[in-house]
Amino acid sequence: MTQPPPNLRQRGSLVFSHMGFYVRDLERMARFYQDVLCFTETDRGDLGAVQLVFLSRDPAEHHQIVLASGRPADLTFSVINQISLRVPDLPTLRLVRDRVAADSDVTDLMCATHGNAVSIYFRDPEGNRLEVFMDMPWYCEQPLREPVDLDQPDEVILARAEAIARSRPRFQSRAQWQADMARRMGYSSCNEEA
Repeated sequence: MTQPPPNLRQRGSLVFSHMGFYVRDLERMARFYQDVLCFTETDRGDLGAVQLVFLSRDPAEHHQIVLASGRPADLTFSVINQISLRVPDLPTLRLVRDRVAADSDVTDLMCATHGNAVSIYFRDPEGNRLEVFMDMPWYCEQPLREPVDLDQPDEVILARAEAIARSRPRFQSRAQWQADMARRMGYSSCNEEA
């Protein structure tokens, strides 16, 4: 008797784990991700002509980012739209912003709110865009990006993000939005275990 195909909509059946991308200067990029964003090198080695550096911030994940040598020097733009990392709160977001701002290899630093998140954006030494963000407890439709001053008090930043989110027609709590997404994705509830 043959088994039915797995249900890829079931929570836990297909979970994003890591990404790899090509770089021009492997050592410079490894230094940046380790020194500025506090990733730990878990392994490194050669795979034929390609050199790899494995990086993680989670002891349960061998790697979350893989840097691979071989990015063409004549590539005129980064094919990576963005790499996004979540932080738990505004003080941590400010800490990352300050670390990033102090690194001379970083360009295009910008702080913004999307209503449903507060973010910083910047480019790594090879021009790849990164976002570091903190989720808000509500949803509003995207895209939406408004400048925000992270040097303001937490309550001012949070009130601005909420006001922007509430001004959108589909504003709702994150829990409501997640429950709707769970239904749309075929889950019976947001709390369903794999």
